[in-house]
Amino acid sequence: MTIRFEIQKNFNVSQQTTYSSLLDLDAAKHWMQGFVGIERLDGGPIKVGSQWRETRKMFGKEATEHFEVIELEEPNKIVLCCDGAKGTTGKGLFVFTYIITSSGNESNVVLHGEIKGLSGLTKLFGKMIAGSFKKACEKDLDALKAYLENE
Repeated sequence: MTIRFEIQKNFNVSQQTTYSSLLDLDAAKHWMQGFVGIERLDGGPIKVGSQWRETRKMFGKEATEHFEVIELEEPNKIVLCCDGAKGTTGKGLFVFTYIITSSGNESNVVLHGEIKGLSGLTKLFGKMIAGSFKKACEKDLDALKAYLENE
């Protein structure tokens, strides 16, 4: 079973600033909802294959998930994969595709979320889970927008 959702936000900053900020793991503590910490699993600049563990407090509990960059097309596209089997979720594959476009000094972000591999009760409650993830992703984009526009 695959569940999809989409979120769109306009940012009053350049496309390059938006792109770079989505990959700036050190700055995430300033805007990411429920931020506890991020542990890089490799070094150097973020590139395809870069991995990290991201810990947040979500739904009242701390959860750590494993992320990997699977595609980068600067400054237009970022694709991240969260393998639930390597984190607190325990199952599912979460793919987040950010498409960033430019309109002068502004940018537009469209986030395509995809949740695959749900089974059992998570499959049964899949739409509710997708709604919760969509809401969390929307709050993150709102927080990033506020952070960037008020810097």
